[in-house]
Amino acid sequence: MPVGVSGELYIGGVGLARGYLGRPDLTAERFVPDPFGSAGGRLYRTGDRVCRRADGALEFLGRYDHQVKLRGYRIETGEIEAALTSHPSVGQAAVLLRADGPGEGRLVAYVVGDASAGDLRAHLQQTLPDYMVPAAFVTLSALPLTPNGKLDRKALPEPDDSGLVRKAYIAPRTPVEEMLTSIWAEVLGVTQVGVEDNFFDLGGHSLLAMQVMARVGQAFAVEIPLKALFEAPCVKDLAAAVELALGLGRTMEDLPLDPVDRSGALKLSHSQERLWFLDQLAPEQSAYNVSGAVRLNGALDVPSLERAFAALIERHESLRTRIVEEEGVGYQVIDPPADFLLKITDVDGLSSEQLKAHMQDLTAARFDLSTGPLFRAELLRLAADRHVLVVSIHHIVSDAWSIGVLVRELGELYAAQCEERPADLPTLPVQYADYAAWQRRWLEGERLEGQLSYWCDKLQELPTLDLPTDHPRPAVMSGHGARIEVTFPAELSGALTALSQREGVTLFMVLLAAFQVLLSRHSEQNDVVVGAPVAGRRRPELEGLIGFFVNTLVLRGNLSDDPSVHDLLVRTRELALEAYGHQDVPFERLVEALQPQRDLSRHPLFQAMLVLQNAPGDAMALPGLSVQSEPLTGNTAKFDLTLSLSETRKGLRGRLEYSTDLFEASTMER
Repeated sequence: MPVGVSGELYIGGVGLARGYLGRPDLTAERFVPDPFGSAGGRLYRTGDRVCRRADGALEFLGRYDHQVKLRGYRIETGEIEAALTSHPSVGQAAVLLRADGPGEGRLVAYVVGDASAGDLRAHLQQTLPDYMVPAAFVTLSALPLTPNGKLDRKALPEPDDSGLVRKAYIAPRTPVEEMLTSIWAEVLGVTQVGVEDNFFDLGGHSLLAMQVMARVGQAFAVEIPLKALFEAPCVKDLAAAVELALGLGRTMEDLPLDPVDRSGALKLSHSQERLWFLDQLAPEQSAYNVSGAVRLNGALDVPSLERAFAALIERHESLRTRIVEEEGVGYQVIDPPADFLLKITDVDGLSSEQLKAHMQDLTAARFDLSTGPLFRAELLRLAADRHVLVVSIHHIVSDAWSIGVLVRELGELYAAQCEERPADLPTLPVQYADYAAWQRRWLEGERLEGQLSYWCDKLQELPTLDLPTDHPRPAVMSGHGARIEVTFPAELSGALTALSQREGVTLFMVLLAAFQVLLSRHSEQNDVVVGAPVAGRRRPELEGLIGFFVNTLVLRGNLSDDPSVHDLLVRTRELALEAYGHQDVPFERLVEALQPQRDLSRHPLFQAMLVLQNAPGDAMALPGLSVQSEPLTGNTAKFDLTLSLSETRKGLRGRLEYSTDLFEASTMER
């Protein structure tokens, strides 16, 4: 590693032990193959995080043992502790991920000092991304220690609600407030919510906001947009919005989402229908393959992994779905569960570049929607205890949220197979085919016409993005593309987060405004259109499914009159919240309604996409194995440009995907 860059300390040499006595699982995890030594050599993973100083000495920075996963992010609690102790009123600090209450857990900070929870939260928000800011703060007179003087993390007390950033508790006074406090407590994982507590101060974020509003809609059978929670983030004000909607008769008839009869033809969802149509036009393309790879070090139980995949495929009908045509119409066919045979390929003789090329071939192989399967996995064997698992799935049966479900459940199913126990997974009340049938019944009549009217008015005379290109635009786009890595330094990422908090907008809204300004300057256009995905899982029973739920919003930015940063963010906030309030119209129905001029050289309605990846997910965890993400090189592009970003502890990271029909790499890197 370069000087000053942190990494994990590995130890090797003739004095290295063979492993842990009687602990083959721990041996496999800690004693790993030496990629720099002779065949059969081993290195010991110490778990120490260090960096090399200019004088050659190693500086100890903390333990990787204290790395935790929350909302799909890997978090170094030591970094949060360091930020806490930089506060002048904090002497010592410790941070834990606690799972005492409902939900996926929450970060809790323990401090020795006299700073308030509000002060500490504000202090951390200046330097850390939102997902690293603890949900609760506990003040102690001293941190508990073990007999040998180390921090006793097990002795840190369970937090009560006093450590949350909140106002004085005021109990709910009406049935609506009572129901809202109950919903917030369930989703946020807290025991008590007062009517003046702020949703975001209690640890809420955009994904939890969507879950809250889905439950609010079901509880009151009333149409309340996500925008309402941003404008009324405390229970009292949100209750007033609900009561107003009820008083004005804005109730909605709750159409039950129930299992449908499987004996007849199963219709596609609106989104599936469009992808099926695109596949009919260009069956040779693989732009809608969703792929990932992980490197597995340790004693892999291949039969257990095969059985885990089989159980996953049996659990989710989407993974055994095909799309067939009857009289020009596409339908879903769900194949019965079957044994899953994991393909294993020996690649120990391949060089690093050859291995990358092989993985690229695997992920670029097209799917035949009619014959299936639309999901495949292959295990590449590097050595007896070193493998790479490559998984590909067609977008017509999955989305980014689905990948998080797949990763999380595969880990639990593999652990259950290894330990010969039932998997700890909830029963799925419905499947994707049930949703597709429900969507077609729910999204019709006044509901569809009202939302469609908004979009037709908003997107009249839509411009095309006219960026300068390196090559003439072809008559038909090939779908070929490339990508470059994009990194925002931690200081810049922190400044963007702080700006969003000052202006009362989300980080996505800040990035959208900045991206549209960038496109405006290069295209010399003030009317700039950008596409953005939205999860599309507006009902709680859809949160645990694998399937194609994501929808695409068309966000038309107005940069005329040279607006200030504040004015631009006000416009962008209104633009985004209005779009969220009309997010149910499938993109394909919008294209049908607007009827843009048929042009195979451009994506309809927009040519640039912005993605802030915050769908819930976890890094894959398989017992007894070290699991590391393996980067894949993409060679497809759905749009002229796609900027995809995610929050990491080192700042915003992501990639810029571009069409090689239009642009050279050197242009994108500038």
